[in-house]
Amino acid sequence: MKRGILFLVCVGIFVVGICLPCSAEEKIKVEVLQVTGIEPFQKSYLGFVRELEKAGYVQGKNLVINRTIIDFDVEKGGLWKKVGVLMKIKSEASRIVSAKPDLVLTIGTPATKYAKDKVIAAGIPLVFSAVAIPQAAGCKSLTEAGPGFTGATLYMNMKDAVKIIRLAFPKVKVIGMAHSDDENAVAHVQEAKKYAPSVGMTVISKEISKNDRITPTLVEFQKQGADAIAVPLDTYYGLRDYEACRELNTFSGTTKIPVISFALMKVPGAILYVGSDFGVIGSLSGQQAVKILKDGVKPGTLPILKQEELKVLVDTKQLKTLNYQLPMEILQIAKAVE
Repeated sequence: MKRGILFLVCVGIFVVGICLPCSAEEKIKVEVLQVTGIEPFQKSYLGFVRELEKAGYVQGKNLVINRTIIDFDVEKGGLWKKVGVLMKIKSEASRIVSAKPDLVLTIGTPATKYAKDKVIAAGIPLVFSAVAIPQAAGCKSLTEAGPGFTGATLYMNMKDAVKIIRLAFPKVKVIGMAHSDDENAVAHVQEAKKYAPSVGMTVISKEISKNDRITPTLVEFQKQGADAIAVPLDTYYGLRDYEACRELNTFSGTTKIPVISFALMKVPGAILYVGSDFGVIGSLSGQQAVKILKDGVKPGTLPILKQEELKVLVDTKQLKTLNYQLPMEILQIAKAVE
């Protein structure tokens, strides 16, 4: 009888020993929050996920990702400038805190700026991606976020960027930049205005609603002497299937005014692209997430990462369409648009 009981006890211990590792291997939970589902943000997200996979965190196995995309339908009534999207972000931040994930990824400046405080206060590590100017998202500096969070920035050295523009278009004197109230866009245009004079150029700008068409503003720029148009890092240009970009293409084809994009996304009509790659920035954010999840590193100790060298792309088809020739120095460093 005693032997039988001992046998059952041993079997029970053996079974528990087998089951424990399975139950102990809890799935890592990551919450993702962003405003708008534009293609560049998708690239950042995929870059982030790929880095987690490289580290052994795979969806469907040991990783669960819950992604929330706040759509701009909520601002059709002009609520963006008031409280609509802001309140939605904060509401989602509260939900995320209640869900108690292991880590939160915010994509873009609005999601980062308005969600981070609640998430950080709850002791949940936060990593951001696709933020153009870290300070605009509430970071201490370009390289330091602050306690409880870190991330990767799209920040480009605008001083170097305008030098590339000057080299590519030696005759350009005035650049027009239409932008929305997107925090990335506002900060980006301010940077361009700050450094353009150092290479003999002037930037003129106008803020427009995300629901506005861009053509009337482009016509205004032309009347004010703009001989080039530049696209800032602004979600506006990715909305409604790139509607603003398609209008840019038509305007440029008619006026022969060249379009330059500081956003490495699909911009019909752009001849030259100068900036940071959204996919690369997403990967950098993923690398930081891995350090936090796998090595237990505190996010506030990790410096903000950025792409060290600007990426330069040229659309050779658009060059032919507008009958433009770029200097050999630019063609040697630029890659063709895919």
